[in-house]
Amino acid sequence: MDLMHHSSTFLLPTIPLHHGPSLTYALVVLNQTLPRFAPLLWKHAQLRLCADGGANRVFDEIPLLFPEEDASDVRRRYKPDGTKIIDKSHDQDTTDLHKCITYIRDFAPDANKSSLCILVAGALGGRYDHEMGNLNVLYCFSSLRIVLLSDDSLIYLLPRTHHHEIHIQTSVEGPHCGLIPVGAPSRSTTTTGLRWNLNNTEMRFGGLISSSNIVVGEKVTVQSDTDLLWTISIKKL
Repeated sequence: MDLMHHSSTFLLPTIPLHHGPSLTYALVVLNQTLPRFAPLLWKHAQLRLCADGGANRVFDEIPLLFPEEDASDVRRRYKPDGTKIIDKSHDQDTTDLHKCITYIRDFAPDANKSSLCILVAGALGGRYDHEMGNLNVLYCFSSLRIVLLSDDSLIYLLPRTHHHEIHIQTSVEGPHCGLIPVGAPSRSTTTTGLRWNLNNTEMRFGGLISSSNIVVGEKVTVQSDTDLLWTISIKKL
């Protein structure tokens, strides 16, 4: 089974060369409070989209992160690409995030999809049904790298089609983490690099799930027979 590498280098001011896979980033801003590191995600992204009220969040909240600068100057720097408005309101069967991911997927050339990583700001918190809808998007697009972010934590999917190696950026994330079997139970999950490792362990709702675990080094490995959600805390520096 192929090995899939993961790293949260997008949380660093500068992405190190030759540190994990070389990725192209897209950013989606949803209608929730922007994380304090939103300008960093914006800088790293080559494509930037705002869903619905996400444009208002950028307009209203980004200047607050630069209190020493003139708000108008900040707003000129932080505008979605092209400020093109796409009306998808006729489709009530998919969420705003689902529509944005579809747009990005169709926008990216097929040859580049394996190196594409979509960062989603404002994906966690607020209404619980919205939050669950965003988690569902990870499963709807399981072949794409999608990272859901809030001020406190990040979440992404570890597809069962791969073994996973997660490179921990200890300066900005951890130590608290979790592996959650949403959608289907896991009959067997094995990990290394955690304080409480799993060894062919069964996980399911109504039984054991690996929440409130702790990373103990700079690398975590995960093998499972089902898709798992990986989550890790983001440090408040």
